[in-house]
Amino acid sequence: MTTASSKNTNKKGAARAAAAKALFAVLEQKRSLTAVLPEVQASLEGADKGWVQTVCFQVLRELPRYEWLIQQLVDKPLKKKVRIIHSLLLVGLCQFRSLQTPPHAILAETVEAARILKQKPLTGLVNGVLRSYQRQQEALETQVLQRYSLAQCFPRWLRERVTEAWPEHAEQVFAASQEKPPLWLRVNVKHIEPSAYLELLQKEGIGAIQHPTLSSAIRLEKPIDVKQLPHFDEGFLSVQDISAQWAARLLEPKPGQRVLDACAAPGGKTAHIAELAETIELDAVELEASRIERMEQNFERLNVNANVLCQDASAPETWWNGKPYDRILLDAPCSATGVIRRHPDIKWLRQNADIAALVQLQSDILEACWSMLAPGGRLVYATCSLLPEENDKQIQNFIAKHDNANYVIDTTFSSVHVRGGQILPGEDAGDGFFYAILEKAKKN
Repeated sequence: MTTASSKNTNKKGAARAAAAKALFAVLEQKRSLTAVLPEVQASLEGADKGWVQTVCFQVLRELPRYEWLIQQLVDKPLKKKVRIIHSLLLVGLCQFRSLQTPPHAILAETVEAARILKQKPLTGLVNGVLRSYQRQQEALETQVLQRYSLAQCFPRWLRERVTEAWPEHAEQVFAASQEKPPLWLRVNVKHIEPSAYLELLQKEGIGAIQHPTLSSAIRLEKPIDVKQLPHFDEGFLSVQDISAQWAARLLEPKPGQRVLDACAAPGGKTAHIAELAETIELDAVELEASRIERMEQNFERLNVNANVLCQDASAPETWWNGKPYDRILLDAPCSATGVIRRHPDIKWLRQNADIAALVQLQSDILEACWSMLAPGGRLVYATCSLLPEENDKQIQNFIAKHDNANYVIDTTFSSVHVRGGQILPGEDAGDGFFYAILEKAKKN
């Protein structure tokens, strides 16, 4: 006879199994957590979907600590064909370490997850390892925290690069990159004034704070499901980090201009540009076809218009009509080291060897975009990276090669300036971002 208790254990076991599958995909198959989560969450119900994401984020934020704990508790590494159990042990330990789950439930549901994962012979191992941790938890936690500081929860190559680039701010960067980010909104000024939307939130009992400089940016005091926000479906707002909201503002699009968003997905910055200047001719170029449908759906929700092109921004000869752009936003492909708090898998997917290739790609796209910019036009170069090679050094090298490139100083968004402004993670409660404003000299 199946009891209500056993049904609940099966349901919770399914969530644990899903979390293990997600971690396995990231750590063993090197897949992006953003791509994996919807797959493993598909068969789960509301609360369990959020639970899976919470566990994955927590484990990936502190992965070296978790791996050390498993080394103390498991005699020898698990063989490749049963490696999914290693990921399941990470899930079980996370429940003990970070979630308010009763120990008996952790044991029962994690063992059930092993069965769901078709690893019934290893249920005894799972049970034994978790019970062993439960008995030794205090001593093990004392040791693991002594061995692994926040900085040591980052791979060595990244730790060394950040420390070299930002010696006075490195600890701040490591700490902020481990925190849960706040929920920032961008009010669509085509539909409503930001102050009026703030009043709507207050009437709904939703605590929120308006940014002192970017008036359309509102930070919620507590994150909630966006579907619960007033008029979300009608396009009154978007979810966008405060640091990303500077892009369209720095671009300063004007009515009647031709504007290009060169690497447009997921489309938040494109939409913001359209909200600020309605009568522009706006092209949004995106190389990945799989991302375009979602962009267009979001534009429809917000009631903004953009000509979306599935093209390569580094090869304008294949799609550009030769008519120069007055404004170009280049949010370049990058290491994403400034947004680790939102994507903790970046720490374990990105490799040191990737940086040189990214720097070359950025340079290629920047050169291509410059060729499409009208004399007197403005180009905003942006990344969500913390690494100078992708940021100010990239801009310094570019300016050295182009006599007609003028760097524009704007100190409103960042206190750290070389050739561009760096926003560090946590600064202004935002993500790590870099911006450089370049203007092309007018012809004599």
